[in-house]
Amino acid sequence: MPVPPTYAAGIRLLPNAVTVLALCAGLSSVYFALSHNFAWCVAATGVAALCDALDGRLARLLDASSRIGAELDSLSDLVSFGVAPALVIYIWALEGSRFGWAVALIFAVCMALRLARFNTLLDVEDEVPYAKEFFVGVPAPAAALLAGIPLYVTLHFGPGWWSDQVLVGLWALVTAGLMVSRLPTLSFKTVRVSQRFIAPLLVLVGIAAAVLITAPFLGLAVVAVGYLLTVPYTIHRHRWLGRHPEAWNVPVRQRREVARAARSARRLGLRPPLRRGVAGRASAVARAVRRFGDDAGGAVQRARGGNGSTRGGNGAQAPGPAPQPRGNRLRLGLRRGNRR
Repeated sequence: MPVPPTYAAGIRLLPNAVTVLALCAGLSSVYFALSHNFAWCVAATGVAALCDALDGRLARLLDASSRIGAELDSLSDLVSFGVAPALVIYIWALEGSRFGWAVALIFAVCMALRLARFNTLLDVEDEVPYAKEFFVGVPAPAAALLAGIPLYVTLHFGPGWWSDQVLVGLWALVTAGLMVSRLPTLSFKTVRVSQRFIAPLLVLVGIAAAVLITAPFLGLAVVAVGYLLTVPYTIHRHRWLGRHPEAWNVPVRQRREVARAARSARRLGLRPPLRRGVAGRASAVARAVRRFGDDAGGAVQRARGGNGSTRGGNGAQAPGPAPQPRGNRLRLGLRRGNRR
């Protein structure tokens, strides 16, 4: 059994140091907002998001996960993606508004509630196997990204209807509601890319990098809108997994086969077994039999026989029963030559 490598104590402190850098970057966005340099506010929040994405992976890589690191990460997220964006939005668009400070307070409180719920769910053991693939509500960095959409558009296109105080305040409240909602959102930590999609994905990454370099604020707005568009798909995927327990313990790469088999079974179950005309004729006969009893069943057989002739093995026609009166056909709801 391989022995995990051991690292020096200074190296094991690296994840916590990255978390502190994320906290400092988030607070620096408030400093830049006070000097009305909102482009640097966005840059500082981006650095905080990058550090937040790295500290957890470094902790797992160095086997340096600790309780204090988890608590420090939550406090850093609260400041960097809750308090700091609320203050930046207030200073940028809501200062002087009657309800501006209330919007900032609601956003920060919803961020605190979202992180408290996240920390509580970490201790839940009786969850479904696929729960780790989803977040409950919009995560903290994504919420900060979404709340800044009006600011990104304003920095790229200039002031407009998107920078109106009422719209900015309402959008901040909508983002706060998404944080504390029960909507499942995608956890990119568990996303697996198929081999055939690696090359197109790398091309998309190159295009995204080019857009972020040439038009960074417009690129951020597009990324935020793209994240919003993934929410309906995530809800559909979460509900599908809830209805298909057979796919819970299947690796993500093999769930496509399970979904394909489920679709095939559903199609086979919904497809009518007979043609439309035959099924309609059979239903009419069944109604007649229920209405007139066994005598009607015999009349149906005689009516369907037409001239009542069948061919034997030597090609000769065997005599059949005598044709029935027209009234039997009318009572049974059958008409000659009725084909749909």
